[in-house]
Amino acid sequence: MGVQAMLKTLLYTINSLLQQRRYRAALAVLKGFRNGAVYGAKIRAPHALVMTFLFKSGSLREKLKAIAQATYTHSRNLAYFVFAYKGLMALQSRLQGKNFQLHSFVAACVGGWLVFGENNHINSQINMYLLSRFLFGLSRLAVEKGYIPEPKQDPFPIFAAVTWGIVLWLFEYHRHTLQPSLQSSMTYLYDDSNVWHDISDFLIYNKSNAQK
Repeated sequence: MGVQAMLKTLLYTINSLLQQRRYRAALAVLKGFRNGAVYGAKIRAPHALVMTFLFKSGSLREKLKAIAQATYTHSRNLAYFVFAYKGLMALQSRLQGKNFQLHSFVAACVGGWLVFGENNHINSQINMYLLSRFLFGLSRLAVEKGYIPEPKQDPFPIFAAVTWGIVLWLFEYHRHTLQPSLQSSMTYLYDDSNVWHDISDFLIYNKSNAQK
């Protein structure tokens, strides 16, 4: 049998396996792992690239290594979490015969503890991102369920004002409490803009070679 025929047979076998309903839950877990790895890399790589070249010093090799490490960590952690979450969801459904809302909470709690419980800068960014999203979600849900009255006016301007007011107050007077990447961004915007010597570091560059 030629190589082409062998590959064709292999593909046919794999595709047949993928159509088997009995393996659907396990295959969904595997694809979730794949999607977690891909999505984590896609969103972390460009972010790490920009933040590293903007705010970090070191050689090109060191910068590329930092980008690769951040991308790998984000990709791995998201893949592990999706794998754990979907696996636990499938297990609970199998044990109890159907899905309950509590299953999602329990599976995510366990996955979050195991994967995102380590206090590092990647996990910190992801957890804080989710915190803001679920607070928004809970607020909308509370309005939908009638637990709190629907605002007569759009509350977003008040939310924006309070958010920016508090974060800049923290930056100016208690900046050690803020995440390092946020400190770096705000230092670039609000502190570095107070310092210049000539047109080169006023308009063209942020800092002169002497300052660097």
